[in-house]
Amino acid sequence: MEQIMPFSRCCGTTEEEQSSRSRSSSSSMDDCIFCLISNGEDEYTELVRENDDMVCFRDIYPAAPHHFLVIPRKHIKSCSSLTKKDAPLVQQMTDMGRAALQDQGITDMQDIRIGFHQPPYISVDHLHLHVLAPASRIDDDMLYKFIRRTNRFISEENLLVLLNSGTSTEGRSNK
Repeated sequence: MEQIMPFSRCCGTTEEEQSSRSRSSSSSMDDCIFCLISNGEDEYTELVRENDDMVCFRDIYPAAPHHFLVIPRKHIKSCSSLTKKDAPLVQQMTDMGRAALQDQGITDMQDIRIGFHQPPYISVDHLHLHVLAPASRIDDDMLYKFIRRTNRFISEENLLVLLNSGTSTEGRSNK
C-alpha cells in the first residue's frame, strides 16, 4: 500500500498553510522532504544527477528496476501548478531523467515510462517526474499508478502539449 505523506510532513501544517505555499519563490521549504533532498539536507538520499535547477535520485519505493525522481530545487506543488512558461523546466527534467537512465546503461528508450502523477494522486506536494525503466518490468502491483492517459498519471509528452497550447492542467484528466 502506498504511504501517503501527511500535510504536516510536506510543506505546511494545515491545508490552508499548504495552499498558501503551493508555489513558492523560496528555494527551500523547511518541512518538505523534497526541498530538503534538493538542498542536500537529507542524509539518506543519494543524488544521482544534479544541476543548479534540479536533482535526480532513486525512488524509495521503486516500481521498476530503474525508478528515479527528478525534482526542481524551487518548490512547485505539482504539475497542476505549471503554466506555459514552465514547459522548458518540464523538458529539462525529462532530459535529466533520460540521462540518469543512460548512466545506468539503459539504451532502449522505447521501453521507459516518464511522467507525473496528478493531484490528488500525489504523495509529496513537490513537483516530481517519475522515470522508470524498463516499463515492461513495472511491478504488477504498482502498474496502475503509471498508466498513461488516465487522470492519475500524465506523460511528460502530453503535459508539454498541454502547457505549450496554453491549456490549464488544473483538474484535467489526460484522456
